[in-house]
Amino acid sequence: MTLLGAKQIRELAAALDLKPSKSLGQNFVIDANICTKIVRTAQVGSDDIALEIGPGLGSLTLALLESAASVVAVEIDDRLAWQLPITVRENFDRPENLTVIHQDALTLSTLPSAPTVLVANLPYNVSVPVLLHLLENFPTLRTGVVMVQAEVADRLAGRPGTKEYGVPSVKAAWWADVKGAGAVSRSVFWPAPNVDSKLVSFTRRPTPGDEVLRKKVFTIIDAAFAQRRKMLRSALSSLYGSSAAAEAIVMKAGIDPTLRGEALEISSFCAIATAAPDIF
Repeated sequence: MTLLGAKQIRELAAALDLKPSKSLGQNFVIDANICTKIVRTAQVGSDDIALEIGPGLGSLTLALLESAASVVAVEIDDRLAWQLPITVRENFDRPENLTVIHQDALTLSTLPSAPTVLVANLPYNVSVPVLLHLLENFPTLRTGVVMVQAEVADRLAGRPGTKEYGVPSVKAAWWADVKGAGAVSRSVFWPAPNVDSKLVSFTRRPTPGDEVLRKKVFTIIDAAFAQRRKMLRSALSSLYGSSAAAEAIVMKAGIDPTLRGEALEISSFCAIATAAPDIF
């Protein structure tokens, strides 16, 4: 196995006449050491089917192939999707272990193999929607590590009562326990981004309810954080018709209606949804 460094990445990009696209959030990893660290942090094993989103020029893909049974890489850029199998064949002796899907990750509903671990350098502009979409649609994903913008990482791993806690934190908690897994230097990317990056890890756990409950809960979460400084009785008034009605429902759920959404864990949002089963 030969992992890619800065020289190889730039040579590949030049051969493809590729200029990293800001609209696609293309910041390619040029440091083999960080790729190895990510795979190690994700604890990818020889029985795992790894799902990678946005493999780019293949830095992380090769590190994954070294540890996983197989890798499914989803790439939206047609040039990169075409090049990746070639790069793998030139640097890895079992290229058949890679499957490349040329598709937008947000439209994925099926995969040729059931993935067990997600490892990805997610584009900054769609990182939260992509992660939530994958958790929702691929329940076989048990664990994962994603590299995202530092601010996004803090929000995904946020805890109740902190300024980072918000919609991404609570929605991700429906499916998994999420936590920060370390900072990443800007120097590992080409081109170097204008923002810092961090790793976020997740471990799936049983959801607190079915899909019907999830949709109710997510609607309540969105309302509670739309104006996050408002108390629950005010923030949820638009859902339930009035502040008085919202207060009665929140109290029925056993929650103080003067609290704000940022104080509630996912279980409390579920309690509110259950207390008003016919409102949606």
